[in-house]
Amino acid sequence: MAFDEMYAADGSVRPPYAGVARWLAGVNPEQLERRRLEAELFYRRGGITFAVYGDAAGEERIIPFDIIPRILSSKEWAKLSRGLEQRVRALNLFLADIYGEQKIIKAGLVPEDLVFRNPAYRPEMAGIKVPHGIYVHIAGIDIVRIDADDFYVLEDNARTPSGVSYMLGGREICFRIMADLYGAHRVAPVDNYPDDLVATLRSVAPTGAGDDPTVALLTPGQFNSAYYEHSFLADKMGVELVEGRDLFVRDDMVYKRTTEGAKKVDVLYRRIDDDFLDPLAFRSDSMLGVPGLFGAYTAGNITLANAVGTGAADDKAIYTYMPEIVKFFLGEEPILKNVQTWRCRNPKELSHVLEHLPELVVKEVHGSGGYGMLVGPHASKAEIEEFRARLKAKPETYIAQPTLALSSCPSFVQNGVAPRHVDLRPFVLTGANGIKTVPGGLTRVAMREGSLVVNSSQGGGTKDTWVVDL
Repeated sequence: MAFDEMYAADGSVRPPYAGVARWLAGVNPEQLERRRLEAELFYRRGGITFAVYGDAAGEERIIPFDIIPRILSSKEWAKLSRGLEQRVRALNLFLADIYGEQKIIKAGLVPEDLVFRNPAYRPEMAGIKVPHGIYVHIAGIDIVRIDADDFYVLEDNARTPSGVSYMLGGREICFRIMADLYGAHRVAPVDNYPDDLVATLRSVAPTGAGDDPTVALLTPGQFNSAYYEHSFLADKMGVELVEGRDLFVRDDMVYKRTTEGAKKVDVLYRRIDDDFLDPLAFRSDSMLGVPGLFGAYTAGNITLANAVGTGAADDKAIYTYMPEIVKFFLGEEPILKNVQTWRCRNPKELSHVLEHLPELVVKEVHGSGGYGMLVGPHASKAEIEEFRARLKAKPETYIAQPTLALSSCPSFVQNGVAPRHVDLRPFVLTGANGIKTVPGGLTRVAMREGSLVVNSSQGGGTKDTWVVDL
């Protein structure tokens, strides 16, 4: 049975939700619907949208927003924050090692083929010293909760994690249309995230950048599904939003074209995948990147955030080794647990997965966005048999996990207020001056009754996450 974050087993309201319970008792469905419509209008007017790849209509969509906030106590957040910081420190050390001395591979703790055959591993990065030794400047760690005390890491997003614009937009909505509820709580702020982000990026500028390094955000352009977020963040940070065609490289230095001539760029917050960054170094057919960018990077003249090759640390096969990675590099027990995971590349574990397919969630090692996965309890016999054939054909490309009873929170849906399953994506910033976690992060909610899929591309929505002083 799923853990209810609002109600204890005896039906009493858990302390963090006491204010929400009182507020819900004083509003009726018509008032809630009016506020939901206000939130939707805010999203439409602000152009807060996302696109779904493969959508035949190709239209931008408004992400569903649940107006009832998710509540975490400051005590709960303190533990979660410590675990997130530990996790990100370990990820950075792991990346430095696999592109450096490869001690963890030599120790036999992580199989070398999982690293070197990983399509996200970049052999071009071997021996390259990244600025300040930081690979993952912005991390989005997906968290699930199963009881009052335990948070589990579901996935590490170390490449170009998205969703922070929905976190900031959700907070602004709540502040505007839920002022009565918001004012009754002492909620930790998230609106300083853009300032923290730009400060983090400036802190990791190359040593020759001077006291006022220039930061820009590199976007693939308006047809990317997350373009709204790119433009939103650039505006909030007060930095230029650029495309590859706006930049050029000369003498291993990166410049942007301006009406006043060329201006040197010191840090690029890139929202472009490795493959498309530089047609001279990676995919020669890329029209999105900057010729010579990787050369400038390896020469130490520009910082790319996140670093090239970070994807080698966040696929679902490496995820299964994160407890060992934390212990190896930090000498500490992991604060946050991994979800039990079967590695289908292992014949014994594959046999178990095939035997229990209707009970398990099966995921592609390199999949994302809720695609390429099987949720056994909700799948048809035909879908299960199709996945059985896939597993037998390429077992090394899949992992499997139990069907977690994701925690639930009260949500305002078509039939009124009802529990819906949620996960959490906190954002962690790592710069030369240390690590910062944004208090709360983005809660994603499965809007359909009984659904465990929270991805917006699969019908999920979002809700504001409040860390309250308790």
